[in-house]
Amino acid sequence: MPPQWDAEALFRFVDVMGVVANGLLGGAVARSKRFDIVGFATLAIISGLGGGMIRDVLLGAGYPVALVDPAYLSGALIAAFVAYLINLEGTWPRRALALADVLALGCWSATGTIKAASLGLQPVSSIMLGVITAVGGGMLRDVLVGRTPAVFGGNTLYASLAVVGSIEALALFHLGMADDGMGVSIVTCAVLGLLARRLGWMLPEPIDFNLRSALKPLDPRANVLRLKERNDRRANRNREASAADADGDQSGS
Repeated sequence: MPPQWDAEALFRFVDVMGVVANGLLGGAVARSKRFDIVGFATLAIISGLGGGMIRDVLLGAGYPVALVDPAYLSGALIAAFVAYLINLEGTWPRRALALADVLALGCWSATGTIKAASLGLQPVSSIMLGVITAVGGGMLRDVLVGRTPAVFGGNTLYASLAVVGSIEALALFHLGMADDGMGVSIVTCAVLGLLARRLGWMLPEPIDFNLRSALKPLDPRANVLRLKERNDRRANRNREASAADADGDQSGS
């Protein structure tokens, strides 16, 4: 008899791995700021667990998972200790962290969305909580160190991928395939996330069109000048037409 895959155990492994990866990313930020071990631990916990804790507090469905399952908090603290001891600036450590990060992005997007939908929330609210689960920790980390959150723009696709993963998970959840939705979300976010980093995919920048200025009425002085210019152009056209008529009369005579 072929072995059976334990989907729940696999997804939990990816979930905890994402906590560790984001904890290491938080530790890397702490190293760049020359924080002490308390700063490393704080940023690792916020990065790895912040989004899920925000989700669980908003849902109000019991204690946050990070406070109940010791694997999550332990993973974040271990990541903080590793980042405190080892400089993770090499090419291969960065690639490994990037892979773990995008895998966790899909896992967390699906987890937040499915948990919200299973409690009866509407689709838009469920997707929103999925995205918060995926990006909330990184946003809190950036705010704590005085940086503009990376998901606000100027970087490769990240929050957009969380939206895609959340939509996929929600659609398959309503079809009775929650585990499949989790798997599809993980694969989609991982593939698109790595491609976005490789190819530099970004959302468009703001359009330089000032609607307020375009619709702003002219002041009275500007209106007078505009009317004078229009009258001057009309008078010039009339003089040119009169001169042309006079030339025609002379040539005819």
